[in-house]
Amino acid sequence: MNSTNEVAVIVGATGAFGQAIVSRLCASGLDIIAVARSSESLNSLADRYPQVRPCEADIGDDTAIEFIRTTLNRPVRMIVHGPGVAVAGGVLDASISALNSAVNIKVGGMLRLVRAVDDFLQPGSRLVAIGGHYGFEPSAYAAAAGVANAALANLNRQLSLAYGPRGITSHLVAPGPANTERLYRVAADRAAQRGVSVDAVLEEIRAESSLGALTTPEQVAWAISMLLAPEATAMSGSALMLDSGRRRGLP
Repeated sequence: MNSTNEVAVIVGATGAFGQAIVSRLCASGLDIIAVARSSESLNSLADRYPQVRPCEADIGDDTAIEFIRTTLNRPVRMIVHGPGVAVAGGVLDASISALNSAVNIKVGGMLRLVRAVDDFLQPGSRLVAIGGHYGFEPSAYAAAAGVANAALANLNRQLSLAYGPRGITSHLVAPGPANTERLYRVAADRAAQRGVSVDAVLEEIRAESSLGALTTPEQVAWAISMLLAPEATAMSGSALMLDSGRRRGLP
């Protein structure tokens, strides 16, 4: 496939991960359909990257399917589904509505995106979902994200089975806690609840990694761009862990 005639569709394109991914995929020669809920943020992104075409849509609603579909007129080389969900607390206190919302955005959103682009997929297209470390290593304070990302891992395997006969591969990218403004807001909330400093909470999060590190948006963008390579077909249905050595369990 000739990348100069192809597009990538990125949901969550205006977030910290999304912007890094847009930059990396633009550099690879792809045009971008950027999907987000804020027209202002989308227009700002398009001002910085001429290859970007904004698509204002709420991926948590079925109307997004048609909104995205109407922006397409060329082969889709890659989709990236990367919206964030709220950290709603532990499993004993997170609201049921927060859990439902997280699953709807992560799993329902990925399915909506796939259905929107299906007619434009070709052999060699990549379906990529950004999940998270907490889908594999449950956390006492992020039940909604953990449950939704675990379900997303299962969906990734199912998409791999469904699209494999068409030569289309499905991938899950699972970062650990990331060095973004969102993490700092979460750390501030946890610090306030416990009566400790934000720096103390951040140090605890870093210490969960064998490297004492946080994942960066640029590392996530690198991993996703790597999936464009023909050799990445070997990873269809699998999870690419970007957790800086946080996962303890096997397999």
